[in-house]
Amino acid sequence: MDYTKVLRRVDEVRLELPQDYKDGMRVPGMIYADERLMKYIAEDPSVEQVANVAFLPGIVGHSLAMPDVHWGYGFPIGGVAATDIDEGGVVSPGGVGFDINCGMRLLRSDLTEADVRPLLKDLISTLFRDIHTGTGAGNRLKLEVREVNQVLSQGAEWAVERGLGDPDDLEVTEEGGRIAGAELDAVGERPGARGRSQLGTLGSGNHFLEVQVVDQVFDSNAASVMGVETGQVVVMIHTGSRGLGHQVCTDSLKVIESASKTYGIDLPDRQLASVPVESPEGRRYLGAMRAAANFAWANRQCIAHWARLSFESVFSRSWSDMDMRQVYDVSHNMAKIEEHVVDGRKRRLCVHRKGATRSFPAGHPDVPERYREIGQPVLIPGDMGRYSFLAVGAQGAMEESFGSTCHGAGRAESRTRAKKMLEGRDIRAELEADGIIAMAQGWASLAEEAPMAYKDVEDVVRVADEAGLSRRVARLKPLGVIKG
Repeated sequence: MDYTKVLRRVDEVRLELPQDYKDGMRVPGMIYADERLMKYIAEDPSVEQVANVAFLPGIVGHSLAMPDVHWGYGFPIGGVAATDIDEGGVVSPGGVGFDINCGMRLLRSDLTEADVRPLLKDLISTLFRDIHTGTGAGNRLKLEVREVNQVLSQGAEWAVERGLGDPDDLEVTEEGGRIAGAELDAVGERPGARGRSQLGTLGSGNHFLEVQVVDQVFDSNAASVMGVETGQVVVMIHTGSRGLGHQVCTDSLKVIESASKTYGIDLPDRQLASVPVESPEGRRYLGAMRAAANFAWANRQCIAHWARLSFESVFSRSWSDMDMRQVYDVSHNMAKIEEHVVDGRKRRLCVHRKGATRSFPAGHPDVPERYREIGQPVLIPGDMGRYSFLAVGAQGAMEESFGSTCHGAGRAESRTRAKKMLEGRDIRAELEADGIIAMAQGWASLAEEAPMAYKDVEDVVRVADEAGLSRRVARLKPLGVIKG
């Protein structure tokens, strides 16, 4: 279907999907896109998913799609929806996704590209050796059941207390690296079993660790506050809760699909299965989701620690001497209970961010004190051949997207199609010709994530900036990457 015939352009970066597009929509849809991004949206079934999300009981405002939107499970990836808890609002696992608290972490350093370039191949091979990538189990941590439970409860704190990181890391991690309300009983045995050998592992798919250089600064004040400047080498980490989170989502969906019928919830897509937030099933899902989120924060914490040690090994300096401080760790794929002003009054909402990230502005009490004058840092990865972005939250996000913005570039081609289109090409050699060293478990891992498989993240970030959802601070270009 050509969705350009039903979408109404509000301004240069907003498209509205009218509430009367489908009988049963409780709110209109809103898609953030300019004409350059429209070519990806015009016939994408994610637009249909935006409409379906608008059926959720208790939904307020709009069913939102960030500029990196593409088709996903239930919700589109890049979908945001908030439901009013006190008016029958629901929670939907499809609005969180299988990789619970997939997120981004950024470390800065005092190294420059001139320092790193001569040792780049050695650095990337050391990182690839020290940090487990790909599917399956890692080999550095083997947890007992009681230790898995501690991780589910304590999050990144568990790792820091065991010397896997620095206490300052927690100060610049969303929720301090540990969200309250985790329920271990709600997780069950199967997810915990999968998590025993996966803590500190990147996984596969679009997860990565990338060594980057800051090549452009747009906001010198915000960059200075975050300790970022042109020419500096940084490390970006992208991963989540691994098999543990996937199992939590799988197990929860079975319960919620059945329970939704009990509550009389009728939705156009079974993948949107939902229950009231304050139902026993809703509370249990949120408890399990929070536990998985804590695992994800601990996972990124361990990886960051081992990345620092890899740098120490290659450069023969301590990570503190290289000033490899954490800039921030931000989450996507979460449902959070937050207060937002809707229609002139403060309301208690369940905010689903599926492939979207929090974007709180300057002055917000949930922004770490050191960043309160500039807003919450936002990490927006691109692809391994072009660039990623560092941004900060903006007031416009609080006014229209429940404090949310984009979380990445968004796919332009499916993994299957990308591999077919790139068959016979040496992706590793092509990247190296551009000065980028890539190491992965196999050709398919690189082909699935090749630059042509993604939108240009610069277009995505520009739209988010012009819409007032977030503000660009710096552009980061890849030097080397490890993947599953």
